[in-house]
Amino acid sequence: MINPSSQYAHSVTGLFDVPAAAAFAFMADPIALGQWSLGCMNTQPTKTAPIHSGHSLFDGAQGFFEIDTDPDRLIVDYRLGATERLVPRVSARVVPADICGLGKEQCYVTLMAWRTTDMDDVRWHRLCVTHEAEIYLIKSQCEAAYGQV
Repeated sequence: MINPSSQYAHSVTGLFDVPAAAAFAFMADPIALGQWSLGCMNTQPTKTAPIHSGHSLFDGAQGFFEIDTDPDRLIVDYRLGATERLVPRVSARVVPADICGLGKEQCYVTLMAWRTTDMDDVRWHRLCVTHEAEIYLIKSQCEAAYGQV
């Protein structure tokens, strides 16, 4: 089945005033993730590297993730779930300035998420609106971090 709405996947994109390399490094940093991911705040490494954990601001639940990066394509996959079965359900893609004619100190950052079959409509809607808010947090924090370098 094909559905053009956001029933199966969601994406949100922000225009960042940093070079693509800086945005990619920020998106690949598991500790930085703990400052913008509302579902996985205050991230910490676990005893099983490279897995990290954090806690949801919504219900306090502990979540686990690991980050898989593709520096050549500027893609970051966030593998989520139980420590014994982490799956790539959320990704970030950084689009460099020259691809879309942006200024040399700019890039696009897109967050993408895929819905699981056990996710009810309320949980899916919460994930979508959360990503809409998180892109603003990411943009602000990434630009602030880049300005401090």
